[in-house]
Amino acid sequence: MLRGGLVAALALTLSAPLAAPASAQTDLSNAQIVQGLQNLAADAPVVTAASLRQAALDHATMYSGPASQRPPLAIQLDKLAQINVQIQFKLNSAIILPESYATIGSIADALHNPVLQGYKFIITGNTDTTGTREINLKLSQERADAVLEALTTTFNINPARLEAVGLGEEALQDTKNPESPVNRRVQIFNVGPLKR
Repeated sequence: MLRGGLVAALALTLSAPLAAPASAQTDLSNAQIVQGLQNLAADAPVVTAASLRQAALDHATMYSGPASQRPPLAIQLDKLAQINVQIQFKLNSAIILPESYATIGSIADALHNPVLQGYKFIITGNTDTTGTREINLKLSQERADAVLEALTTTFNINPARLEAVGLGEEALQDTKNPESPVNRRVQIFNVGPLKR
């Protein structure tokens, strides 16, 4: 599919924000994480890190004005098996704070579960609207990269199973309160079987 067609397909605008889970959570059990990441819908879209990154860039370029009035970056991610987590970072940095390593460890435990072994995942970083859109895209990419690095180095997840994408403020969870901390989250999406 041509890049323009793929971006157009991914950038379909929906009126609802991304679906379940409705709020970011920190204390997810291994079973909750496995359950959240294993249920792929039959009509789940094909999403790649490159197409998702391009859709975020296009969204940032095409839509200006207050965040509460922008259409959502609706790329049908709500149809993918997913979890939302709060990972704490040093202010304006991609340094993961020590208290978040328990959450990352729980994610790693779930990714090591045989039920999820054959799948690939995209880790997305999301910000609120404080800061410029350009800085938010850059910071969210650095934070998604930091989570990926922690999972692959500290917790020994196969790097071929993970990709990282920064969405900045383009996929707000609470569009009515764009500066709300709930928008600062990490999402992990199951994007289908790992191709061998």
